[in-house]
Amino acid sequence: MSQTSAQEIWIVSAPGEKTPQETWEKLNSTTNSLSTNNKFNIPDLKVGTLDQLVGLSDDLSKLDSAAEATTRKLVQYFGEVLEERDKLRDNLLIGNRDMHTYLTKFTWESAKYPLKQSLKVLSEIIGKQITQIDNDFKTKAAHYNNLKNTLASIDRKSTGSLVTKDLSDIVKADDFVQNSEYLQTVVVVVPKLSIKEFESKYHTYADMVVPGSAKRITEDNDHALYTVTLFKKVFEEYRNNCRENRIIVRDFVYNEQSLKAGKNERDKLLQEKQKQYAQLVRWLKINFGEIFIAYIHVKALRAFVESVLRYGLPVNFQAVIMEPNKGASKKLRLELNKLYHHLDGSAAGPIDTFEDTPTLVSLGVSDYYPYVFFKLNIDFIDQR
Repeated sequence: MSQTSAQEIWIVSAPGEKTPQETWEKLNSTTNSLSTNNKFNIPDLKVGTLDQLVGLSDDLSKLDSAAEATTRKLVQYFGEVLEERDKLRDNLLIGNRDMHTYLTKFTWESAKYPLKQSLKVLSEIIGKQITQIDNDFKTKAAHYNNLKNTLASIDRKSTGSLVTKDLSDIVKADDFVQNSEYLQTVVVVVPKLSIKEFESKYHTYADMVVPGSAKRITEDNDHALYTVTLFKKVFEEYRNNCRENRIIVRDFVYNEQSLKAGKNERDKLLQEKQKQYAQLVRWLKINFGEIFIAYIHVKALRAFVESVLRYGLPVNFQAVIMEPNKGASKKLRLELNKLYHHLDGSAAGPIDTFEDTPTLVSLGVSDYYPYVFFKLNIDFIDQR
């Protein structure tokens, strides 16, 4: 039975019978009507001392949280960046495998994490990798977001109200008197309800306004845009009188070179964004694979360390990826507790659950089981 990425996934580790294979067969035959099971094959790692294992247990728990958080951040941002969001799942691959396949067919990647290294060194290698990916992600995301925001700011000016809108694509050179010692053309934004009054009075807002110079350029839902020509020395007077009549004189001087430079700047930013987009998508694809590999190897390390601490030496356990069938989690938990209740020395006989044992609850432990157990999240895609 195939499970979706949002399905609950458990990592369960049980002590070996005569061999780990017997452990697998016993567990699988007991639960295969309730869950889909796959071996989680963890190689023989260097055990070290008991003190080292106890210290590692806490360190690996923190590393687990960090790996999951960084993976989740990358996936969420990848979804935001992709111009076709429905392609996100297709891009979340580890090599050519999806998350579920990588997990259920897991093999230790000894080229990345050499088996000759101690557990402590392996955890440090993974920790540095997670930190590096997280730092690189923050830098790349900030750079791309700045580009996007700058472009969005430019584009907002080209689509907003005439009061604030970029005028470079609206006005033309012949709308303005240019290179005159005495005259200048101003750009005026008039509320539509005031158009008739403005057209009859615009030349009275200062003494030296050129009669008949008002020219309607364009309009939107709320305003009309005009140019008016007047003598430079009455500009302030004209602007103040316009303001009193709720008419806005835009702070705009026609300069063809600066307008062209503004368009060129946007074109350059757009080209840079497209270039950065391609590079960012490539980086996210590669580093999603890297962080997910690290995440699953942390889970493997945790399962190994907890199994040795729980079951002792020599190392003999079998870890399993279990995906409970829909609605079967409670029954599956009951079957596992029946199968492994004898591993808990304080248990007098078969019990239904360890979750509500008063002593454990008083110690703040709510998910203790007689076998090694972790939940695993690969539901990184926002289900929208």
